[in-house]
Amino acid sequence: MSLFASPAMTPGPSKAAISNDMTARAIPAGSVPPIAAKPTDAFVWAGPNMPVALRRGLPRFATSSFLIGGDIASYLIAYFALLSFLPNGSDGAIVERTFSIAALAAIVLYASAGLYPGYRLHDHEHLRRRTIAAAKVAVLAAFGAIILPEGERLLLAVIGFLALGLIVQPFVHWLARGLCWKLGMWGERAVVIGGCNLTPALVAHFKNHWQYGIRPEPFSPDTLEALPDCVPSIAVIAGDTGSLVPDLAALRRKFAEVILLSDTPSLKVSGLRPADVGGEIGIRLTTGGSWVNSDPVRRILDLAIAIPAMIVVAPFIAFAAAAIYAIDPGPVFFRHTREGRSGKPVHVLKLRTMYQDAEQRLEALFRDNPTMRAEWLSHFKLKDDPRILPVIGHMLRSSSIDELPQLANIIAGQMAIVGPRPFPEYHLLAMDGEFRNKRRSVTPGLTGLWQISERSNADIELQQQLDEFYIDNRSLWFDCQILLSTIPAVFKRRGAY
Repeated sequence: MSLFASPAMTPGPSKAAISNDMTARAIPAGSVPPIAAKPTDAFVWAGPNMPVALRRGLPRFATSSFLIGGDIASYLIAYFALLSFLPNGSDGAIVERTFSIAALAAIVLYASAGLYPGYRLHDHEHLRRRTIAAAKVAVLAAFGAIILPEGERLLLAVIGFLALGLIVQPFVHWLARGLCWKLGMWGERAVVIGGCNLTPALVAHFKNHWQYGIRPEPFSPDTLEALPDCVPSIAVIAGDTGSLVPDLAALRRKFAEVILLSDTPSLKVSGLRPADVGGEIGIRLTTGGSWVNSDPVRRILDLAIAIPAMIVVAPFIAFAAAAIYAIDPGPVFFRHTREGRSGKPVHVLKLRTMYQDAEQRLEALFRDNPTMRAEWLSHFKLKDDPRILPVIGHMLRSSSIDELPQLANIIAGQMAIVGPRPFPEYHLLAMDGEFRNKRRSVTPGLTGLWQISERSNADIELQQQLDEFYIDNRSLWFDCQILLSTIPAVFKRRGAY
């Protein structure tokens, strides 16, 4: 019998009503109506204008709070059950504090194992993850018993406390989950896209097994582009998915999470086994990501790096500026207008590495040398650029010291430490409009994926691919990796000219 579900709690039609005969469940093509636009969530106040990540995150937070409260109640039950066996006085206080720490550690591990709210997991996977988490806490307790004086006296009590909690938790979890279901908080709306006319059977399956956290709605792929904004944020794909592969990009734009469904206990869907995908109901082709806006954190990190860095590099900038003036007297800084976030102009500040009549020199070069013109049109860079100042110009560009004044742009909030480079207009004109719109969605950066991989060796197509990959997979950890990789990339000087 399942530890987390009871047939008595199962709403809707009985399981007997669902036949496992695939032929009997086949429905004529075209009989599946398009999904309704009206939201049915309990959190109806989370309107369609709210960002999808936040609209999903708030109900999840509320449901997870219920479940965490249930686990805390389970440990309280375990504590009171053991109370008559615990010592009194100061020894008893030490045991109580140890129990509290053990319970807190277990709940933190449950959360990191994805058990809050634990949607789309099979019941046996819930049990496996809980047991592993409790075992980890018991191992830590055993380690503490070895290194702490008289710690061995606590070890048996902690193991008994965790074991008893593990026994009680499935029943309390079952009650908490059922209460969430009764309150309309449990689960998330999802469209079911079934090949081979599987959709009605799968909709009935998820309605019967509401514990998976799927509130199914039938869906016709033909209406994908016509979907309103308030559609469910999850798409469950089943059966013959080959024809849907070309639409994966469109599915990703419409749904925060796309799941390729595996076989269910009562329905063979695709041959994909839940055991192959960590006990989940299917493979998550796309996930909803974090509902927390990381931009404020990025801004704090940018200032924490840029302000001290500006103080450190100021003498180097002053020395380079003096060298530039000595070779070609005139302005030592160069300001150029580039496209920033949301299309706002950014006056990018650089040390001047070219002659003041650089544009005239470039036009003369193109008139006399078609090969150089072709190289420029492919990369918007020249390996042997006659505009660059002798010695100091090449040195500043290959070491990227000429870019250091952009720390001032970062402090001013016009740029970030990591992001796509702010290209000039003639460079952006070589890119398609859709990609330019994507580029405008993020703040341009001092360094980026392009700078640590190919630098000037990348042609327009590769530059676009690298920037698109970064924007699609942007995260704080990705930024940290790019930032750390910038240091060896600068010293190697590969592709810098």
